[in-house]
Amino acid sequence: MTKKRKTAGELSNQAKSDTTKYNALEVGHAMADDISVHLYEAVKTYHDMIDENEFCVVMIVAKDPLISNLTRRKFYCWPYLPSPRPNQAVFLYNKCLGRITKRLWVLPSDMVMAELASLLTVHKQYKTMQAWACAFFEGKFWEYIRYESGIDMPSEHEYFLHHREELIKAGCKVPESSRPDPFDFSKIQIKNIVDTQTAAV
Repeated sequence: MTKKRKTAGELSNQAKSDTTKYNALEVGHAMADDISVHLYEAVKTYHDMIDENEFCVVMIVAKDPLISNLTRRKFYCWPYLPSPRPNQAVFLYNKCLGRITKRLWVLPSDMVMAELASLLTVHKQYKTMQAWACAFFEGKFWEYIRYESGIDMPSEHEYFLHHREELIKAGCKVPESSRPDPFDFSKIQIKNIVDTQTAAV
């Protein structure tokens, strides 16, 4: 007889009731222990879709919209440097070599990024992350990453500008502006308010 697995809600409640003190650095290392497997799973999925010898493998850590203390890791690949954002790690994959060759950047949460960028000195293990955070807030992120990694890969915007004609011929709609359309708040209708901390019966 197989043991019944706990639901996500049950695990969430168990985590909330846990009063153990955890070392943040140890938790980070534990989360990263199996990252390589998932990075290469993403590479396998996107390998033949991306017509470039080198491409980016991206991991983002996102909060679950329904369970407040649950985070999820998402993995995907882009043929260009993705826009930097908090809780993101980006690696460079080389098709000819068949492996990930570089860690391009790892950005922590927005609050940690802001704190790192504001400090004059940090422990040596945070120096690189501080440099990434400073480059992010100074608006020089791409220049810094290319200089540090010795690459000339384009950003998302540069990539689309370079391949504009190909994309149009392929039937893609190229936006006129990089500014998003304003959101129409009249489309929102709230019929029921659900407390996500209370289990539905």
